[in-house]
Amino acid sequence: MHNIYHLFNIFITSVFIENILLSFFLGMCSFLAVSKRVDTAMGLGIAVTFVLCITAPINWIINDQFLVPNALAKYGLINTDLSFLRLIIFISVIAAVVQLVEMIIEKFSPTLYMSLGIFLPLIAVNCAILGVSLFMVEKEYTFIETVVFSIGSGIGWWIAILAMACIRDKISYSNIPNGLEGLGITMITTGLMAMGFMCFGGISLTASENVDEATTAEICYNNDINF
Repeated sequence: MHNIYHLFNIFITSVFIENILLSFFLGMCSFLAVSKRVDTAMGLGIAVTFVLCITAPINWIINDQFLVPNALAKYGLINTDLSFLRLIIFISVIAAVVQLVEMIIEKFSPTLYMSLGIFLPLIAVNCAILGVSLFMVEKEYTFIETVVFSIGSGIGWWIAILAMACIRDKISYSNIPNGLEGLGITMITTGLMAMGFMCFGGISLTASENVDEATTAEICYNNDINF
């Protein structure tokens, strides 16, 4: 049960409390450029989530088996540290998966492929994708934790860009002050959304520590509880 609770904690934290886009501002270029239309934002959000769910676990396996210090000791290579290759290998995996996603979307949804345009292959250089893989190393997540973290981060990015697309769709019918049209009001809206997501930071999902019997008895005694 504690394992399930811990994984749920990672998921909720990555979606809301530490949203990869609105808390760390990773993937902002695609976020600002593709959030003009709801259908396009929906498609890119799904694509980014899909890429995250594949690349982070693959990068975890590669990092665990080959890149951490002395990972190659089981193959007879003692004192070998390939961690300096981590960045370039992570990027290579991401680029390969993005190429696969691009071919799949072009095959099954040409309309979405044309709508996303240049921003679809640019998922390969979306810093949110690489950021999740680097965060999993920094946080020392296990494989299951990495899977949950990547899913949560992808959904969090998806929610952010979809919400922005909906807001921009409504803003298009509003009277925007001169000088704030386009990118100006979009940046202000992004800041307000980020401030809104900061409110989730006050939510504590950490399980309380078990209180031993002596402490429980002392609390009950101090509160005049007989049992």
